[in-house]
Amino acid sequence: MPPDPRPRPVYIGSEIYRRSTYGPGHPLAIPRVSTCTDLIRAMGWLDESRYIEAPMATDAQITRFHDPEYLAALKRAEARQAVTAHDREKFRIGADSNPVFPEIYRRPATSAGGTMLAARLLADGGIVHCPGGGTHHGRPDRASGFCYLNDPVLALTAWLDLGLTNLVYLDLDAHHGDGVQDAFAGDPRVLAISIHEAGRWPFTGAAEDRAGGSARNFPVPRGLNDTEHRYLMRAAVLPLIARRDPQAILVQTGADSLEEDPLARLSLSNNAYWEAIAAVRRLAPRLLVVGGGGYNPYSVGRCWAGIWAVLNDLPIPERTTPAAESVLRGLVYNRAAGRDPPAHWFTTLRDAPREGKVRPEIDRLATQALEESSFA
Repeated sequence: MPPDPRPRPVYIGSEIYRRSTYGPGHPLAIPRVSTCTDLIRAMGWLDESRYIEAPMATDAQITRFHDPEYLAALKRAEARQAVTAHDREKFRIGADSNPVFPEIYRRPATSAGGTMLAARLLADGGIVHCPGGGTHHGRPDRASGFCYLNDPVLALTAWLDLGLTNLVYLDLDAHHGDGVQDAFAGDPRVLAISIHEAGRWPFTGAAEDRAGGSARNFPVPRGLNDTEHRYLMRAAVLPLIARRDPQAILVQTGADSLEEDPLARLSLSNNAYWEAIAAVRRLAPRLLVVGGGGYNPYSVGRCWAGIWAVLNDLPIPERTTPAAESVLRGLVYNRAAGRDPPAHWFTTLRDAPREGKVRPEIDRLATQALEESSFA
């Protein structure tokens, strides 16, 4: 494969994620972005000249999608560390597992600022990895699914503002990217593609749901394996993207489709994510890769660090460096799986492949998506 002619990839991170948590007992009590960043550095993969600290998005940027009253309510919740009954009911702040926590405004504003900066940096082409992004459930006027702002929508909107008119959003999270799909429903400029677990919250994203022609959904059964994911990508997703010939692609890499994740029941290894990114990266001159879900710090950190290696054509060694192993051994994971972690969570980045048979329902999803596609 010839060298990628684009500038070397840029990494956007932030120290806000290191100290910020949604609170004890919440699935997002774990360190994820900081673990990814620390692993990349510990593997010797990050030229600091290509690291950019994410800024906080401005009110004007956030209100390109979000309601000003909702934004004001987030700021009130952060300032008071409490929420009124009115704000809880109207904006779902402090409700539905969307807790009030110390950085309830600053953290999502930083996620939005990072992805919107990435979109601007990609105006003339290139690749950006921004693992702090990916909050794909956020609604214009309320919190949803641990997401207070919808940074993928804001990044796609930033591209549209730059004059791009042909975009693809690919969502690999175990949960359907409902907030992004709904934001661009019926908009011919954005095609939203989502591979997600069928029958899981938010219980949207049926295969028949085309969102006015702007979406393709792949609701997969429990136990999705690497072979099936590869088949879906090669048989349906990559042809859909290639046929579209987009100017830019945004990939949401929520790591809750990994087998070790506690909030889903899919069975991918991180090889599936890395293969998907390697396949997609050359299908558009602009590529933005963000994070998303993922609630096991070992599996999330290793997966997202490996994505950075793939984007830079770096070989992933069989064993982590001593510094990277130290990062992984320093993690705390207060679930049953974290009490006695398997040795490979410390010593390797690459999971053992999880291959298997391609079930008939996977084949039907791929065939249906292509047969019903209206994109030429």
